[in-house]
Amino acid sequence: MNKDQYIASLRKLNLKVYLFGKLVENPVDHPMIRPSLNSVAMTYELAEQEEYKDLMTATSNLTGKKVNRFCHLHQNTEDLVKKVKMQRLLGQKTASCFQRCVGMDAFNAIYSTTFEMDAKCGTEYHKRFTEYMKFVQENDLVVDGAMTDPKGDRSLSPSKQEDPDMYLHIVEERKDGIVVRGAKAHQTGAVNSHEHLIMPTQAMKEEDKDYAVSFAVPSDAEGVFMIYGRQSCDTRKLEEGADIDLGNSEFGGHEALVIFEDVFVPWERVFMCKEWEFAGMMVERFAGYHRQSYGGCKTGVGDVLIGAAALAADYNGAAKATHIKDKLIEMTHLNETLYACGIACSAEGCKTAAGNYQIDNLLANVCKQNVTRFPYEIARLAEDIAGGLMVTMPSEADCRDAKLGPYVKKYLKGVASVSTENRLRVLRLIENITLGTAAVGYRTESMHGAGSPQAQRIMIARQSNLELKKALAKKIAKLKEQK
Repeated sequence: MNKDQYIASLRKLNLKVYLFGKLVENPVDHPMIRPSLNSVAMTYELAEQEEYKDLMTATSNLTGKKVNRFCHLHQNTEDLVKKVKMQRLLGQKTASCFQRCVGMDAFNAIYSTTFEMDAKCGTEYHKRFTEYMKFVQENDLVVDGAMTDPKGDRSLSPSKQEDPDMYLHIVEERKDGIVVRGAKAHQTGAVNSHEHLIMPTQAMKEEDKDYAVSFAVPSDAEGVFMIYGRQSCDTRKLEEGADIDLGNSEFGGHEALVIFEDVFVPWERVFMCKEWEFAGMMVERFAGYHRQSYGGCKTGVGDVLIGAAALAADYNGAAKATHIKDKLIEMTHLNETLYACGIACSAEGCKTAAGNYQIDNLLANVCKQNVTRFPYEIARLAEDIAGGLMVTMPSEADCRDAKLGPYVKKYLKGVASVSTENRLRVLRLIENITLGTAAVGYRTESMHGAGSPQAQRIMIARQSNLELKKALAKKIAKLKEQK
């Protein structure tokens, strides 16, 4: 699809989206939602441009046809590297979350997991999922990869929760399919998606087997509805004529709580049904792919933030100050370190039994561990360079007012060669990324998306191979084994 066809395809869906306690009649054109749709549309727009086709498209191993890379199964390490480069490009173009990464990462995790599940269990999930992937690729769909359950009491397993619906689960098996109930939380881009692709949220034990489920349903399926998540400064988008105050008026991201109220799923769209031993494999593989993703998307948004901070320094007349130069160097150093980890875990990837490629899991977890820290420091330095005016400037309405506007322009002027409006615009952009609506994707998502910091540290500990490192040290030190 191209950008216009994508937008038209969303209009055809009968989505049930609630915002501020009311059903949204037209999610596509709602002023709070539309910027996030524009970000997704960019993934289609760039795929049509000749200079970006190498990054934005790939040849399907299933059909031999050209597909959007967001619908692709990685066939080599070059595909993994191009994925990260594509994500950085889109971060640079939108300065926000473009929402298709989770689906892409889910595709690759489920594809390899179902292959190994079938080999052990004699099931036919891989065949089903391959047919589903052909459908997704042929129609160039946006798919909401959904893993995170509300979880309730974290000290209790899924089957021990007081409310069994705190983890999405199977409530009925029928001849023609299954019925599921529960919810998926923090779902990035859910309202802009054609499909929901569900995965279990953690490794399971046998008593939790009803929660070991993976399937796909249309986003407007019967029994599915979404409650739109609030973001800092989000109602600015509802203000008449809002532009400067938005910081980023064209692009954005969103999350939603997706409810599954006794949703029927036909067997051909079920990719795991109580095979609890494989839940952990699917989770771990998805997490690895998604932790790789952060080395691309966060770096692209970081590029925009660094550029905005440098402009703020120019407009403040502080660009030549040594400490300002040093802070911009540090921001660049941190940003490129994130990117280096994303590229490294891609270049060190390996082939799965199913034939698609998996990243190096240790390096992917190191990448995401850095992402839980570095964007916060980059944002801190950006706020430092911007100055206090970023959060004390008058509103856009004051700037436009016949009486007040001249005072705003007079007293909030920086260097003489730059208009006051341009100075305020770049400060609003920094505010948007560090404190406003885009801070969801750049800051808090950097902490908790693809697993919170401790999840990466657990994986790093598992894969650090300390015994090998001890053996290396023993050999160099010529240690003698004690009897």
